[in-house]
Amino acid sequence: MRNIIYLLFILLSIKNYSQTDEYNLSSYFQEGFKAPNTNYQGEAWLNRLIQSDQSLPYNITKATFKANSTLNWHKHTDQQVLIVVSGQGYYQEMGKQPIVIKEGDVLKCASNTEHWHASSKEKDVTYLAIYKGETEWTKVLTQEAYDNVALLLSEN
Repeated sequence: MRNIIYLLFILLSIKNYSQTDEYNLSSYFQEGFKAPNTNYQGEAWLNRLIQSDQSLPYNITKATFKANSTLNWHKHTDQQVLIVVSGQGYYQEMGKQPIVIKEGDVLKCASNTEHWHASSKEKDVTYLAIYKGETEWTKVLTQEAYDNVALLLSEN
């Protein structure tokens, strides 16, 4: 997995050396766009690094959630991999206990597994989400539920 991250950085840094507009380049270092609060609470930024096409059948998105920001419950039609690149957050799958996720963690979420992931109460989190297929938003993660998870995980 570390090799994939290095490859991403190398490929994305090529932008600094391109001389023409013939390349389809993006930058990992850009914050991206502020996500609408449709399926989020708080502040989230998304940078779509790679969007799937016929030759590359998956997406890679850098997501940054500012402290005390949540993502609603959802599931994907295919697997999702989350690579936490900085900060600290929370992750939970339906029917399981929530966990703290931190820089260096790699999570693999099976297809059609209802889950959520977000920043911690005190720290931002940035991760790379690798996925394909569709996302189905299932229900709102309420502020009360998020606060309860934060309290539970701060006691451990």
